[in-house]
Amino acid sequence: MKEKKWLIAGCFLLVCVILAAVVLLTRPNSEVQEPEPTAVPEVTETAEETEETKDVLAAIRENGKLTIAMEGVWQPWTYHDETGALTGFDVEVGTLIAEGLGVEPEFVETAWDGILAGVDSGRFDIACNGVGYTEERAQSYNFSTPYVYTEMVLVVAENNQEINAIEDLTGKKTANSPNSTYAMRAEAAGAEVTYVDTLGETMEMLQMGRVDATLNDKDSVDSYLAEHPEAKIRIAAVVAGEPVAVPMQKGEGTETLKAEIDRILEEARQNGKLAELSVKYFGADLTNR
Repeated sequence: MKEKKWLIAGCFLLVCVILAAVVLLTRPNSEVQEPEPTAVPEVTETAEETEETKDVLAAIRENGKLTIAMEGVWQPWTYHDETGALTGFDVEVGTLIAEGLGVEPEFVETAWDGILAGVDSGRFDIACNGVGYTEERAQSYNFSTPYVYTEMVLVVAENNQEINAIEDLTGKKTANSPNSTYAMRAEAAGAEVTYVDTLGETMEMLQMGRVDATLNDKDSVDSYLAEHPEAKIRIAAVVAGEPVAVPMQKGEGTETLKAEIDRILEEARQNGKLAELSVKYFGADLTNR
C-alpha cells in the first residue's frame, strides 16, 4: 500500500514537471528579442574612383608603357631600315611622347585598316602613322593638336597625259589603303578605289596599268622615287593634304592623355625638336602650316 502511494506521488510530480516545461516553452519572451539583421551598406564608387577607372593616362602610367600603333612599311613615317630596325619620323615622335609621359613606348605594327579600329577598341593607346585629321574622324576619335602639315600628290603612269588634276579622276581607277584620307579624296572625286596595304603595291599596280592613278603623301612618294629612280611614274599635281595629329579613343577618359600629348608636342615645337625630326626625315620643316 505504501509503495502504491509513492508511485502515485511520483507520477503526479512528473506530470507537474511536464506541465511547467510546456508553460515555459510556450510563454512569449518579452525580454529576449532576436537582433535585427544589420543592414549591409551599399558599395558605391566615388566620383574620384570612377574617374580613375576611366582615366587612360593613369592606366598608362600604372602599366609603365604607351602602346603605339603604326604600319612599319610607310617610309619615311614608319619603316624598317637596312638593318631591320623600326625607324621613321613617327617612331621618333612616338618615342618623344612616351618619354614625356614617363613611360616606355611599345610599338605595334599592323595594317592600316586595323590601326584606327584598334585605337577605337582600346587595343592601342594612340597611333603614330601620319594620320590625317578630318572632321569626320574627329567624330569618332580624340585628336592631339597637329604636329605636321603635309602635301598630297596625284601620281600617274609616266605616259599618262589624261590625268593632271584631282578633277580628272572621275570614272578612273585608283589604289589606296582602305579608310585612308587619300582613298576618301579619290572617292569624293568620283574614282573607283582598289584597296591595297602598302605604297609599294600601289606603285606596282600603277605601273602595270591595273589602276590609272593614286593620291598619296608627297614625302612618301619622294622616298619611293629616291629608292626606285627607274619607276615609270610621274607626279601630275601637288595639293594640300590634311594636318597630321595623334588619334586616341573618343571620350572623357582620354582628355588628360590628350592634354599631356599636346603639352609634349608644343614643348618639342618650341625647343626645335619637331623641326629637327622633320628635316631629318622629310628634308624640310613641315611642322608649321
